[in-house]
Amino acid sequence: MPEVGCEHVAGCGTDDASVAPMAGHAMRWPRLSRLCNALIVATAALAALMPATAGAESAASSASSASSASSVSVASTASAEPAYGLELEGFDYPFPVQRFAFTSQRQSVQMAYIDLKPATPNGHAVVLLHGKNFCAATWEGTLRELQQQGYRVIAPDQIGFCKSSKPDAYQYSFQQLAHNTKALLETLGISKAIFIGHSTGGMLATRHALMFPEAVEQLVLVNPIGLEDWKAEGVPALSIDQWHAREQQVSAERIRNYERNTYYAGEWRPEYERWVQMLAGMYRGPGRATVAWHSALLYDMIFTQPVLYEFQRLSVPVLLMIGEKDNTAIGKDIAPAAVKARLGNYPALARRTAAAIPGAKLVLFPELGHAPQIQDPQRFHRALLEALSSGLPSKKETKP
Repeated sequence: MPEVGCEHVAGCGTDDASVAPMAGHAMRWPRLSRLCNALIVATAALAALMPATAGAESAASSASSASSASSVSVASTASAEPAYGLELEGFDYPFPVQRFAFTSQRQSVQMAYIDLKPATPNGHAVVLLHGKNFCAATWEGTLRELQQQGYRVIAPDQIGFCKSSKPDAYQYSFQQLAHNTKALLETLGISKAIFIGHSTGGMLATRHALMFPEAVEQLVLVNPIGLEDWKAEGVPALSIDQWHAREQQVSAERIRNYERNTYYAGEWRPEYERWVQMLAGMYRGPGRATVAWHSALLYDMIFTQPVLYEFQRLSVPVLLMIGEKDNTAIGKDIAPAAVKARLGNYPALARRTAAAIPGAKLVLFPELGHAPQIQDPQRFHRALLEALSSGLPSKKETKP
């Protein structure tokens, strides 16, 4: 059963000590918390599965021109889609989830994380940092592969994401998330690790390596975003309220179309749908308003806090792993046509970034998109393990 909280039930978990133990301790939620939130999610799920009679009648009164056949089709589709809790209650991760309780910005928060220990340790630890539309669970294949190769593997959900806390008020920055991650690792007794960051996680991994180079054995950036400064390129700056309005329009269809074209280079497989529903389910659940608001805050962080101007300051071994069919660029859809045409050019961005980072090694996947570790895991992991075992030697470009 996934780890859950109970903040939405009156009288549930009102004993602060039962919900937020002393800062700096890894822990699991009490059984009462799990049962309370499980009840919330179960209630939401039952409501979603109930025939949408009232909703259909309301829709008929406000849009009498819609055919009954269309209404039945829409209702049937909606009833088959899951609704998850504010901290992804109801969505099971492939490995046990633990919780790190600590105080941040005068608030008690919980960071969910996966910690896999190998049967035969090789003496190295790996930290996997997820992207904006990803969670620790989306590292499933990489978690398994690295554990089998003898690595201890930690994959946290950052504050504001997935199964972790979404505080009422939080000043998001990559620096804050790096401090949170460092605190988690210190609690686990890990003083130095290999950091692998994907997408937005690549920006966070870069910031972490800049702040705490002594704690980074190697830095691996998998299709990181932020290889260009979108606002400097001419993308209009949005207010947080404008980001929020956009996030309130999120749907499974929009997520699916975006991921098909950006993450998977125009292709789609049934196994990708799980990750679509993981995201969309939070926007259908009882915490959807909070999820949308925190997503807006996070987009503002990503858009306004570039790391590319500091690439030359990186002092740790760096591996760039780039699917060249990626075209990610935050705000590209609202950019003027001339600006939009030059954004997200990952073949050029990859080479420019490799040239900017001292001693970086570049591995290219010409046919893959934004998520090579999901699109072609066997090829990706082969290249990753080869690079890790080689200790990231002198700079060169390869195509596995």
